Amino acid sequence: MSLSFGSGIAGISFPGGHSGSCPTPFDAINGGRLAGSSGSHPLHGVAIEELLRPCGGPIEGTITLDAPVRVGEQITGRLALRATSDIRARGAVLRLVGLKLVEERRSRTHTDARGHTTSTEEWVEANGSLFESLPFTEPGLPAQLPVGATFETAFTLPAPRLGPPTAHLGEAIVAWALDARWDIAMHEDAFVAVHVPVAQHPDLIRAGVGEQGGLAMLDTYASREGGTVSITSPLPAAPGSLLGVRAQWPSAPGGKVRIELHRRTNAPNGTDGVIAAANLPADSLGGGVDAQLAIPPGSPPSFDGAGLEITYIVRVLVDRPFRPDTSIERPVAIV
Repeated sequence: MSLSFGSGIAGISFPGGHSGSCPTPFDAINGGRLAGSSGSHPLHGVAIEELLRPCGGPIEGTITLDAPVRVGEQITGRLALRATSDIRARGAVLRLVGLKLVEERRSRTHTDARGHTTSTEEWVEANGSLFESLPFTEPGLPAQLPVGATFETAFTLPAPRLGPPTAHLGEAIVAWALDARWDIAMHEDAFVAVHVPVAQHPDLIRAGVGEQGGLAMLDTYASREGGTVSITSPLPAAPGSLLGVRAQWPSAPGGKVRIELHRRTNAPNGTDGVIAAANLPADSLGGGVDAQLAIPPGSPPSFDGAGLEITYIVRVLVDRPFRPDTSIERPVAIV
């Protein structure tokens, strides 16, 4: 239920009938699951794999991948299909497509016959678009297939050169798929598709590509305030692991010490905040202090691309009584 105010009149409405959508081949659950009431996050309950529709039109088959895929590497596998009806297409192509799906806040104001506001309805819906569509001329696909005809081929294709990786940000999704598609006049395209999980490549972050750049991969980061924040566990860090942090700040003011791991995103309906924290002895930064932060399982990888961004920051904070807190911070890479 959403309680809203307009022109001094309270309106209570029950958002219903709202829906979100994605283009093929990511349209398997288009509809009400991609929408929710004001303040909700409908994508939190959606797995990336659920979005994919594996077949469409008069064709059936599979695309199998030989190995896991990382940004900047190769995609190898095999396509096998069978026509369930005659296919007379204008063309056929194997393509790599990237989906950007984001939650957005929506509202609608209702008025009476005199133009006075009677209620305001608010809700959240997620709509997707293809930010990338890369067709490949090899391997070639037959545009004409009689009913019952089969076709098989192996393929080696480039993965996205700079990403972004596959990621579920909670309030947004980046997904990749391979689909073999037949352009059929006056009818729905025929296609066979598979979800392609594309992992972030540590070398991409190490090379300084992205908002965090190579700083997120440094063992020790020196702040302008005279402190250092070191990562004592392997980088890039993995979701579900412990992030080791050592902080030393000889000139830090006195007060309670806390080390935090922050998530930051630019997703339209996204939320920033502390995802892990450790409280440490007061006035302990002068000689150095160690902490272990538990990275939540399922945390999306550090990346920016397709207009979306997710970054992680380690913040060393001093809680000063009756005075503003002070802190130093550094980026950290998670994949």
